[in-house]
Amino acid sequence: MKKTLLSLVSVILLLSVVPSFLSCRGGGGENGTETEGPRRLPDTLRVATLYSPASYFIYRGQEMGYDYELLTAMAADKGLSVKLEIAPTLARAVEMLDSGVVDLIAYEVPVTAEYKEKVVACGPENITTQVLVQPRKGGEELITDVTDLVGKDVYVEAESKYEARIRNLNEELGGGIRIHSVDRDTMITEDLIAMVSNGTIPLTIVDSDIARINKTYYNDLDITMPLSFEQRSAWAVAPGKKWLGDSIDAWLDTDANRAGQAHLLKRYF
Repeated sequence: MKKTLLSLVSVILLLSVVPSFLSCRGGGGENGTETEGPRRLPDTLRVATLYSPASYFIYRGQEMGYDYELLTAMAADKGLSVKLEIAPTLARAVEMLDSGVVDLIAYEVPVTAEYKEKVVACGPENITTQVLVQPRKGGEELITDVTDLVGKDVYVEAESKYEARIRNLNEELGGGIRIHSVDRDTMITEDLIAMVSNGTIPLTIVDSDIARINKTYYNDLDITMPLSFEQRSAWAVAPGKKWLGDSIDAWLDTDANRAGQAHLLKRYF
């Protein structure tokens, strides 16, 4: 009788513990470590981006940029205000997202294994390659093969995907490329492109879409040499806010908004 009573008590205790245990595990995100939070759009959307002609810049006192205009169109449609934070680097933007300082990164975040664990891709998707920016003047032959980079000086943004790519390429070639990392606080990608044009530096690396934009200003540059495979990129939200990414995707997936996006693509690229 005592044994039966003890067994009954044990079962009751177990049943009371299991729901609590499941509630602790079930509220998390993909890894069970983060709660998704309320699935309601905030009145103010906190957004990180980077200063770039492809994303956000100021021209004659007016805020412009492909990502910026698409973002503000979405916010207006949804009745939201936007609090924009300009991050110095993509790594810093991801840190801001991870720590909850911002809700969204409206910038081209590479869809790679490196970022997949940190962010959830959403919104407009772009496909680019990294290209070598080199001058078409001075009588020198154009670089048409990656092996020709050995012994050359290449300037890239510090802690950027461009630096990561050229360092990997340098290892593949057995070394010899003279890589110069430039702090983004000192100058940005577009400054490096201008410096190649005026002869201050010999070579730099940028995404093909940024290269095309700047080619309209610097017609003396060659941007035909690819240095990477095609790379997908998109906006990003934190893993615990996938519902926000779904909301952005749903907004973009309409005829009117796709047409608006196409207009912005044509305007900027």
